[in-house]
Amino acid sequence: MSDLKNLAETLVNLTVKDVNELAAILKDEYGIEPAAAAVVMAAGGAADAAEEKTEFDVILKSAGASKLAVVKLVKDLTGAGLKEAKDMVDGAPAPIKQSVSKDEAEALKKQLEEAGAEVELK
Repeated sequence: MSDLKNLAETLVNLTVKDVNELAAILKDEYGIEPAAAAVVMAAGGAADAAEEKTEFDVILKSAGASKLAVVKLVKDLTGAGLKEAKDMVDGAPAPIKQSVSKDEAEALKKQLEEAGAEVELK
């Protein structure tokens, strides 16, 4: 059973290039068409790459009904002056903070949404 576990771990850690080489070997030497498996493995590799994103931009899409509360919160979160914060909110969609960690981005999003804003993370 440990051999199968090792094989499974090896397959999961294959790069897209490795999957393509494996597909060629299976086809040429064994007559097996592993196209569906290659697509699944390649998609898994792409999903892993997407998960590795470490920096996010917090984008204010709209202030919602509580514009004044959102302006005050943007002012507090960014350290901007009142006029600059109002300009950010009025200019929505606008970046509030850029290149922040996932945790910080999610915390900012939660605070802004609680104040009534519509927020997007990129």
